Amino acid sequence: MDEARTVIDFYKKELYRIGWRIQYQAKKQRKHECSLTYDPVQPYSASDQTEQKILVKQLLAALPSPLGRTVIHELYLQDKTEAQVAMALNMSQQAVNKWKRKTLKQLCQMMSS
Repeated sequence: MDEARTVIDFYKKELYRIGWRIQYQAKKQRKHECSLTYDPVQPYSASDQTEQKILVKQLLAALPSPLGRTVIHELYLQDKTEAQVAMALNMSQQAVNKWKRKTLKQLCQMMSS
């Protein structure tokens, strides 16, 4: 009986730890990148996905910088890596990362206002 209790306690701790990690990752993603099209908690229907695509296109069109718009479009909508985008735009990967962070911050501000 004592051994069964130990096993149960072990698995309770493991489940708690896994749940904590999932919550932490979701919080980290929301804080740093303000996810535009992916919510790990709720699956989207086809109409929700269409509405999200329209929203993303409107937000991208409202961005003041064409370079920031290009970086976000290629990274998130065309699924390219920062290195690929840097090569295509003839800039360093660090510059692409900086533009990505700056533009995502602008997008988050636009979405929250």
